[in-house]
Amino acid sequence: MQSTQILKRFGSPAGLMLTVFSLGSLAYGQPAAKPAATLNIQVDKTEHSVSPTLYGMMTEEINYSYDGGLYPEMVRNRTLRDPNWNQQDWLVVQNASGGAKMDKDKTTGPSEALNDSIKLTVTSASPTEPAGLRNQGYWGYPLKPDMTYTFSLYAKGDLGGGTLSPLHVNLINNKTGKSVASAEILGIGSDWKQYTAKLHTGKIEPSEANHLELTLTKPGTVWMTLVSVFPPTYKNRVNGNRIDLMEKLAGLHPAFLRFPGGNYLEGDHISERYQWKKTIGPLVDRPTHPSPWNYHSSDGLGLLEFLEWCEDLNMQNVLAVYGGYSMKQEHVAPGKDLEPYVQDALDEIEYATGGTDTRWGAERAKDGHPAPFKLAYVEIGNEDWFDQSKSYDGRFTQFYDAIKKKYPDQKLIATAPVTSRKPDVLDDHFYLSAEKYFDDIHHYDNFDRNGPKIFMGEYATMEGSPTGDFGAALGDAAWLTGVERNSDVVVMSSYAPLLVNVHPGGMQWHPDLIGYDGLSSYGSPSYYVLSLFAAHVGDEVPASTMTGAGPRVAYSVTHQASTGKVFLKIVNGVPTPQDLEIDLSGVSAIAGPAKVTRLHALSPVDTNTITDPRHIVPVESTIPTTGTKLKHTIPGYSFELIELDTKK
Repeated sequence: MQSTQILKRFGSPAGLMLTVFSLGSLAYGQPAAKPAATLNIQVDKTEHSVSPTLYGMMTEEINYSYDGGLYPEMVRNRTLRDPNWNQQDWLVVQNASGGAKMDKDKTTGPSEALNDSIKLTVTSASPTEPAGLRNQGYWGYPLKPDMTYTFSLYAKGDLGGGTLSPLHVNLINNKTGKSVASAEILGIGSDWKQYTAKLHTGKIEPSEANHLELTLTKPGTVWMTLVSVFPPTYKNRVNGNRIDLMEKLAGLHPAFLRFPGGNYLEGDHISERYQWKKTIGPLVDRPTHPSPWNYHSSDGLGLLEFLEWCEDLNMQNVLAVYGGYSMKQEHVAPGKDLEPYVQDALDEIEYATGGTDTRWGAERAKDGHPAPFKLAYVEIGNEDWFDQSKSYDGRFTQFYDAIKKKYPDQKLIATAPVTSRKPDVLDDHFYLSAEKYFDDIHHYDNFDRNGPKIFMGEYATMEGSPTGDFGAALGDAAWLTGVERNSDVVVMSSYAPLLVNVHPGGMQWHPDLIGYDGLSSYGSPSYYVLSLFAAHVGDEVPASTMTGAGPRVAYSVTHQASTGKVFLKIVNGVPTPQDLEIDLSGVSAIAGPAKVTRLHALSPVDTNTITDPRHIVPVESTIPTTGTKLKHTIPGYSFELIELDTKK
């Protein structure tokens, strides 16, 4: 996605499309239902199969999705590479004597990548009057009771012929000024070394109102960098992901993950692109880089961590490689200039998929993962229709030829239309109003079945903030019915952006799918729509027709041949209820009552929030069936999943 435009489809006019749409006039009660619509489903007549990778996730570093979010490092600006470090993140802890000062020392660091550090000089201190530094964290330090946090840092000291006092590590409650977890780092020497400790909280109230203090109790000088406080992680991975957010993502039942972005892949400038080789190996060897969303990326979540994220959630890997274009209209011309970038992509694929007998496969094994990964797709660039140089066709061709030569079976995705080569898949992005999504649910009906398949890599209904409201959920659901009905053409789809930090200053784009602060998270109404779509999808689309329905009613049907289940998704985007008569042919009966899962609100602007996270959630019920038929009324402003068990 680009920050300057909301919108788009290949070839459509550029421009801002922030159409706010009310899905009908607000109703305080349900008006009388319209005449019944009829839905006929020919279960034994298959139109086409459903893509097994239809529903997945797209991710990038935006809205503090990684740092301060999914990547749960608590220390903000841990490597002091953020240009605003001396204004917000690290502050001096003084005593009555004013005995401490800090400087950024650009002459010494623990590695070539991190060759600078923060220098703490304490000239006056005692056990009763310590002095040192404090770190504010990402909107505080979210601490929970009876939990162990891992502290680490790289440090060296100026011993001055004596012994440096222990470095005291404390997590301090902002309101009481008292330590809620503490440790000591002993024996800091004159050479750079990593030190670790455990910080355990007791019977405290969960709170983000905490900070970190690093202090000395006697005069001394200490240099430090890569200061870290890490909570427990999902599946206990070292340098892993935040537990509750991973559980939310697992709840989407994703088949794939597209990573690392997005604009995050391109960077504003070529020099600020995602350089994967600088994101692997020990953290001390990762130099960090500016992100395009106006904050600095720690690169703690690097290439291997993305691959392991897919492994943890059993997702297929969709790897985006830098294609030679960055967002400030900088590009690399096809030909000799592009060759190093093509080679970099080949190396990246080898890092992911190569055996340990290859150069980069061996590097992956050295990083702790000997087994290779499989890449479902490789995407060349991101949103290259923005490139005014019109060089993407040539750039894509050069990447395509090189990758196919070395990896002939690797499927490739183009991010803009090309003519010189036929991509396996074309990436399509839409950010529209609910009204436009309802109006365009037949968008893919007449696509060329022999052309490139479609990856709907980014979409969202533009309503609500920081996460989408219920009107957005209805727009997303309506759009997905068209995607699912055409799942022979659309092989993948992913909402974007995925995550947003709801703290003031945490959001750069809205609406988003999942909101969170330091302690908790919640799903938007669209989150539940996507979860229901992905968890209840058959392997084929049967023939079906609907007559008599209102203009804001959308549906899709899939059939699971192995179990006989029929999944009907239906959206009513107006306040008026819709009566529906459903008739199945090609089966002998519907076994038992139909199971209904409903997402409903009285107003399209109603929504979920961090303080009311389950205000709108799916509710289950049943409706009776007779033979192969059932009658049902779909309330206004609702999305329903109707699950039918059929007999042949």
